[in-house]
Amino acid sequence: MYLCVIMDWYSRKVLSWSLSNTLDTEFCKTCLKRALFTHGRPEIFNSDQGSQYTSNAFVDILKDKGIKISMDGKGRYRDNIFVERLWRSLKQKFIYIREFKNARELREGLTHL
Repeated sequence: MYLCVIMDWYSRKVLSWSLSNTLDTEFCKTCLKRALFTHGRPEIFNSDQGSQYTSNAFVDILKDKGIKISMDGKGRYRDNIFVERLWRSLKQKFIYIREFKNARELREGLTHL
C-alpha cells in the first residue's frame, strides 16, 4: 500500500492523506486537492521527486493556484525530514505492531489515529 500525506511544515500537522494499492498520480492529486480545499493555498509546496509529484497532472494543480514548487534534492532524505519522521513513527508505532488483513482494515486504522 502507498500512503500520500500533505503536511504543514510549520505545525507538522497532517492536512490530508490518501491510501492506494498502486503508486499512481491520481490518489496523490486527490490528496492535494482535499488539502487545498480544506486548508487553503500555501505559498510554497515541497515534495520529493517521485514521479507522482513531478507529473504534469500534479504540478499543473499547483501552477494553476500560483503555488511555488520546491522539490527535494535526489537522495536527500533530510530535505523532507518531517515527512520521513512521520513515516518512521507510523511504521514503528502503528503498522508493524498490528496485523491488517486487507487495505480496508489499514485505511480504517489510519482514519482513527
